[in-house]
Amino acid sequence: MIVQDTNFFCDMPADMKYLRDRNPPQNFLEQNMIFVLPQRLRKFRKNLFHVRRTDADATVYAPLFQVRCVTEHDPVPEGYDGPFDVFPFYTNPTRKRRRTLDYYVLFLFQDKLSYVKCRDALEDIPS
Repeated sequence: MIVQDTNFFCDMPADMKYLRDRNPPQNFLEQNMIFVLPQRLRKFRKNLFHVRRTDADATVYAPLFQVRCVTEHDPVPEGYDGPFDVFPFYTNPTRKRRRTLDYYVLFLFQDKLSYVKCRDALEDIPS
C-alpha cells in the first residue's frame, strides 16, 4: 500500500474503539464517528486520518480528512453511543453512490521519528 504525500503510516490497533452519533446526518458515515484512542496513543491523535483508494492505481491511497478522536479516559460526548469495536467495522468496504469504495483509517507521518514512536506504542499492547 502507498499513501500519497506520506512517507510513513501505521494501521489502527486491534484495541481501538469508536463512538457513533445517535442521530447521524445523511452524509459520509465516518464523518459522524469519533474514534477512541488507547491512552498510549494519545500523542498521535492528530496523525489519524481517513484514507481511500484512488481510482488511478489500486495500491495508492489518498488522505481524505483527519479523524475526530478522544482518549479512552475522556467522557463520551453527549449524543453518541459506544464505545464499539473498530473491527469488524473496518473489515468491510463502505458503499457510497452505488459503488464500493475502499476506506481505511491510518496513522500518517512525514518524519521517521514520529512513525517509530507510534509503531513502538502500537506494539506495546497491554495484556
